[in-house]
Amino acid sequence: MALDKQVDWSDVGPLFRDGISVMFGGFMGVGTPDGLVSVLRERGTKNLTLIGNDTAAPETGVGPLISDGHVSKVVVSHIGTNPVTGKKMIAGELDVDLVPQGTLAERIRCGGAGLGGVLTPTGVGTVVEEGKAKMVVDGKTFLVELPLRADVAILKAKRADRAGNLVYERAARNFNPIMALAADLVIAEVDEIVEIGEIDPDHVMTPAALVDKIVLTRRL
Repeated sequence: MALDKQVDWSDVGPLFRDGISVMFGGFMGVGTPDGLVSVLRERGTKNLTLIGNDTAAPETGVGPLISDGHVSKVVVSHIGTNPVTGKKMIAGELDVDLVPQGTLAERIRCGGAGLGGVLTPTGVGTVVEEGKAKMVVDGKTFLVELPLRADVAILKAKRADRAGNLVYERAARNFNPIMALAADLVIAEVDEIVEIGEIDPDHVMTPAALVDKIVLTRRL
């Protein structure tokens, strides 16, 4: 494992290609790595599958990727804050897989842990159960929700050391830590990079073993 995982922005673009699945941290854009989203746009990537909590707004978070037509499918817990997502879904231009928020988090966690799925009562008796296996445990019905993984996870952190240990800022932590568990390539955009040993181990929220690349946030 390389001790210094910092890369230049020029090294990031080639890591993205058409048709990949991308997990992204963030909740309504908070905790989403804007610089990495911009690289996906600049590269002109298309047919992306995005996996995250929501699609934010047309000009925030991953919203610009939706607006500019880079995305063919999203797996999210809601789309209500981004009218473009809704319009594209209705027009048949975007495949939207709506997953209850807790179920989404657990499916990602399962993907990271190598588990075969999670049993949840959420969605039983609703359209959510369509096409899914069910199990009865102690007389209660559960849906079998399958794990989620992605080709790439893009994260936003407040601070990292050169090995890739990450610290998030307050609520911007949200989905970022579990995304780091469930992707083949994990790239973190960070506001500050310090030397190894400068972050108290007790403050590390995502350990370096989960992070492949770090890039310093570009100042606009």
